[in-house]
Amino acid sequence: MDEFVDTALGFPTALFSFSLVVVAAYWTLVLLGGLGHFHAGTDGHTGAGAGAGGHVHGGGHFHGGGHAGGHEGVGFHDGGHGAAHGDGASHEDGHGSGGPLAAIGLGGVPATITLSLLIALAWFASLAGSVLVGGGTPAPPLALAVLAAALAAAWLGTRLAVVPLRRVFREEPAASLRDFVGRTCVVRTGRVGVDFGQAEVTADDGSSAIVQVRRHVMDVPPGGAGVPALAAGSTALIFDFDPDGQFFWVTPYDGPAL
Repeated sequence: MDEFVDTALGFPTALFSFSLVVVAAYWTLVLLGGLGHFHAGTDGHTGAGAGAGGHVHGGGHFHGGGHAGGHEGVGFHDGGHGAAHGDGASHEDGHGSGGPLAAIGLGGVPATITLSLLIALAWFASLAGSVLVGGGTPAPPLALAVLAAALAAAWLGTRLAVVPLRRVFREEPAASLRDFVGRTCVVRTGRVGVDFGQAEVTADDGSSAIVQVRRHVMDVPPGGAGVPALAAGSTALIFDFDPDGQFFWVTPYDGPAL
C-alpha cells in the first residue's frame, strides 16, 4: 500500500493523480444530480439550437419565444418540440469542429468525456510505467520516458474510445425555414392577406409547425371576385420565403399534398 501511495504521489504519476481526483468529484456530482441537467460543453461548440415555443391568442396573434441569432418563433409539436433556424442560419457540428481536442484527433465528443478518458488513461499508464521501472519516483530520465509513454498511451486509448462515441453524439442538422418552400400548408387563421395569416406545415420527420404566411397583393384583386379564398382549413402552397419579414408567401392550392 505504501508503495502504491508513493508511486501515485511521485513524478510523473502525481501530475495525473490530482486531475483524476477532480474528474472523479465532477462525475460523482453529475451522478448525484448536483449539476442539474447535464449538457456537456464541447470543444469548439458553436450555437446548438435552442427550442422555440409559441402560442396563438384568441385574436389570431401569434407570439413566438424564439431566441435571437437566427432562431425563429416557430412552435413545433406532434411528439416533441424543436426549433427551426432562420433563413441562412448555419449550424456547425459543435462536437469537435475546432479547438485543441479536435486538433489532436479527439473531437466529436463532449470535452468533459474526452478529458476524463484522457486523464484516467494517462494516470493508469503512468502508474503502471512507474511500477515497472521500480516504483516511487523514477530517476529523471526514466520519469520523462514514463511520462511520454503515458501521454502517448492515453491519446491512443482515448482516440480508440472516441471513434464509436462520435456516432452517439453526432448532431443532426437543424431544419431551415427555406425547407418549407414548395410544401403545402393548412391555414389556421380566419383569413390570409398581405399583412396577416398563419398556417400549419408538416416537416419530413412528421412534426408540424405554425408559421406566418402572407398573400401577394396581385393575388387578391379588388373585390376578390373569382379568386379562391384562403380561410381557416383551406390548403395553400408555399412558394417563397421572406427573410426580412420572416414569413412565407402562399397561394391557393387544390392539388395533392406536397
